[in-house]
Amino acid sequence: MSDDALRGKVALITGAGSGLGEATARAFARAGCAVACLDLNQEAAGRVAGELAGDGEGLALGCDVSDADAVFAAVEAVTGRFGRLDIAVNCAATDYVLPVDELTVAQWDRIIGVNLRGPFLVAKAALPAMRRQGSGHIVNIASTAATRAWGNASAYHASKWGLVGFSRGLGVEGRVDGIRVTTVIPGGMRTHFFDRFPEQGIPMPDERHLQDPANVAETILFAVCLPPESSLQEVIVTPLTETSWP
Repeated sequence: MSDDALRGKVALITGAGSGLGEATARAFARAGCAVACLDLNQEAAGRVAGELAGDGEGLALGCDVSDADAVFAAVEAVTGRFGRLDIAVNCAATDYVLPVDELTVAQWDRIIGVNLRGPFLVAKAALPAMRRQGSGHIVNIASTAATRAWGNASAYHASKWGLVGFSRGLGVEGRVDGIRVTTVIPGGMRTHFFDRFPEQGIPMPDERHLQDPANVAETILFAVCLPPESSLQEVIVTPLTETSWP
């Protein structure tokens, strides 16, 4: 299946106001999708949705993906506007780089809330529309933090390892209704994710060993464009020279 097959489809992207979410929104718009851009920062979502106008129709919605009411309202707004929902990509994520004894309970809850509860809520809200259509694709963005471990990231590891497990179970449930689930596991990307490192005394990664989020967005697009009888269940995409990966 070529990405021409996506023309006229509707994609919902969380975390669409920046980074990988923004790159993914742009990739799906270029493929001819109407794109709903969800982000905690509604102004950022609005900027991206507005810039999609030349490629495809964009809709901007402010949404905290850890808030069940907000997620269900957002999905209802998308299906109300476009009449369907074909693709949901969970890019929204957060982290606090702290050891366990310094990480607050509220910070733990926030990481789990955005990174794991959020994709659950989006899937739960999107599934009824996808089941009615007899098709759909949910893409969850994990991290190489779901395949290895380092210090000061316990909650982030827990959220991303958990997301891989959730995605596998969701894929089994969805397949009977023609709904596919893909977990994308990216290595380091040149995004705002590292912006808070300096204030926490953490060295910034060398950008030469990070990848353009647009490359990961193309991987997401590839997964969704596979023929419907196949499913790319998990894929790891790292920078070629990422030094912390074998």
